[in-house]
Amino acid sequence: MIEVKDIEKSFGEAHILKGISTSFEKGKTSLVIGQSGSGKTVFLKCLLGLFTPEAGTISYDGKIYSKLTDDEKRNLRAEMGMVFQGSALFDSMTIAENVMFPLRMFTKQSRSEMEDRVDFVLKRVNLIDAHHKMPSEASGGMQKRVAIARAIVNNPKYLFCDEPNSGLDPKTAMVIDNLIQEITDEYNITTVINSHDMNSVMEIGEKIVFLKDGYKAWEGSNKNIFKTDNEAVTNFVYSSELFKKVRKMYIEENE
Repeated sequence: MIEVKDIEKSFGEAHILKGISTSFEKGKTSLVIGQSGSGKTVFLKCLLGLFTPEAGTISYDGKIYSKLTDDEKRNLRAEMGMVFQGSALFDSMTIAENVMFPLRMFTKQSRSEMEDRVDFVLKRVNLIDAHHKMPSEASGGMQKRVAIARAIVNNPKYLFCDEPNSGLDPKTAMVIDNLIQEITDEYNITTVINSHDMNSVMEIGEKIVFLKDGYKAWEGSNKNIFKTDNEAVTNFVYSSELFKKVRKMYIEENE
């Protein structure tokens, strides 16, 4: 579990995060949503330890990050997996080498042990014969699956995804959503996803945190987001006629 208590983050005179408190449970897919400039990216980077809040605390299974030693912080980072918005694969490495990279960085496994682990996670994301391909030879959906394989190769306790469906068609985006949810449940990972994709919110949003202007404006699940009267949320979520109709149907079915 990740617990966030009253974190504040500024850059110069720009106050980005304003007293945010929330928590993310193991085995659940949690989505952080909000308009551009709401603070989502800064929030995610604080969770990753890339930014240090000026106030408040972030705890990982009871360990407060700011109180850890440098070695303890390094060990914690080894327990984190990250799926970047653009996949962020190394162009000069094969797919297998990309997936192996965290093992080489954080473990002392033998070459054969690392190769076995790479084989396992590539099979898990349905990329059985892709080992020797270069990223440029892979489709956008394949690249995302490689990024997920790399993120889980080190058996992380925490998985962070920044817009994992960016640039994907709706069908492929659904495949990625389902894969992330399956892996989260299967390995009991604490998963936090930054997303603009309302389909992801509705499909896998077991917990949703809505940020607005640096504040936590609302939190709940993909079920009770239909029922909220929070104006900021409804303006954001139901900006399209499709979601207005979906909400109306949901309310009518559950009255």
